[in-house]
Amino acid sequence: MIGSLWMIMDNGVLKDLGSESTSNGVPSALPAETLKPNELSIRQTQADEMASVGGSELIVLGSGSSTGVPSPLCLINPTDPPCHVCHKAMEGPHELNRNYRCNPSLLISYMHEDGQRRYIQIDAGKDFKEQVLRWFVPYKIPRLDALILTHEHADAMLGLDNVRGVQPFNVRNEIPPMPVFVTQHTMDSASAKFPYLASKKRREGEEVRRVAQFDWRIIEASLDYRFEAAGLTFTPLPVWHGEDYICLGFLFGEKTRIAYVSDVSRFPAETEQVISKEHGGQLDLLFVDTNGVGLPGGMTHLAAIAKYGAGQVDLLFLDSLYKETPHNTHLTFKESLAVIKKLQPKRAFLVGMTHEFEHELDTRILAEWSSREGIPVHLAYDGLRIPVEL
Repeated sequence: MIGSLWMIMDNGVLKDLGSESTSNGVPSALPAETLKPNELSIRQTQADEMASVGGSELIVLGSGSSTGVPSPLCLINPTDPPCHVCHKAMEGPHELNRNYRCNPSLLISYMHEDGQRRYIQIDAGKDFKEQVLRWFVPYKIPRLDALILTHEHADAMLGLDNVRGVQPFNVRNEIPPMPVFVTQHTMDSASAKFPYLASKKRREGEEVRRVAQFDWRIIEASLDYRFEAAGLTFTPLPVWHGEDYICLGFLFGEKTRIAYVSDVSRFPAETEQVISKEHGGQLDLLFVDTNGVGLPGGMTHLAAIAKYGAGQVDLLFLDSLYKETPHNTHLTFKESLAVIKKLQPKRAFLVGMTHEFEHELDTRILAEWSSREGIPVHLAYDGLRIPVEL
């Protein structure tokens, strides 16, 4: 919901500035339908005040799956009984509804040491335009300075054409191109899907047509590789997205080290070690996908990380597509909680949920799990803001 945000306190505790908390620090359930327009205004004021402090922040533009929530099929061809979550996701303004979820995406509002704010987005999927209208407008995001793609699937890059909507208007495309960081595999796919975006050459006699202007930059899918996007340094984190496909996550931040891994079925041992040990090891934030499979052969590495304290995660974002249904190219809810138990983060958020998750109900379920296990775990939601120092 607009204006609800989290703040990492000096002692490392993550404080929800927009909801009450239980005695163990886990936010209490706050049903979307209880929010009123005046509460929206108050929360937005709180968010604006935090932004005016001058620090960086992360904004979850999308916390849902590739299909998102609500699922169209559940509405146009309802089951008997109908899908409770999808129908609930249609209630009230979408910005106030934590069950309404778009494609996974993260916006980094980065306050550079030169005093200038830069805006870096990870992934521009099918819901890109909707995410811009939902969150750029109320959060006063004026532009994008760089785009990073995790891979070439539809929920990560089919919004590329709509990026022109946030670029300066010029009918002859005479604007500075925005850097877009991709692997060669993703570049090849983008060239096939969007040839007019990938090539700046025009055929003889071809008219100029306004399209998004990109400066394509090839990055390596290697833990040893570093690149800068709008002044912020990133390290690629190769992971398995199904046993036949390598996807990238990204590690970034110096004062607060953050890992974003949105599509993963299994972590290579080397990637786990980098997330845990590089630069002294400790991660402050970790964004991970948990859509469906187990961790074949991986639990020994996770257990080793936890046992030897290679780097306790302060905040873990773990995508959880299904609660019950298995999946072959993602992790699932039970595996997500198992990973959380193994890694022992100080706090965790689940993202990437389908309609199997109902925000209020599963917030209570996670609160009980958190109290029992001693690890606060919450459901993320579209529009979540997290102030950080990068």
